[in-house]
Amino acid sequence: MTTLPAERLQLTRRGRLAPGYFADITIFDPSEIEDIATFQEPHKYSKGIEDVFVNGSVVVRNRKVTGNRPGRVIRSYTD
Repeated sequence: MTTLPAERLQLTRRGRLAPGYFADITIFDPSEIEDIATFQEPHKYSKGIEDVFVNGSVVVRNRKVTGNRPGRVIRSYTD
């Protein structure tokens, strides 16, 4: 999510890379992105996702899920 949607949804400290903000980052190669999920297997991860950081913690490293789960459900528009 980038700045404009985060502001529209009134999500504080999200939507940009800046000190004090939550760092949610996906690193990928656009030439390799491929959705491989199906109706039978909807939880298959897309190909081409290299690394993912949630709240600054690594959850995918070198295309492998780390098991780290630092995220949380946002139930309201503001923190």
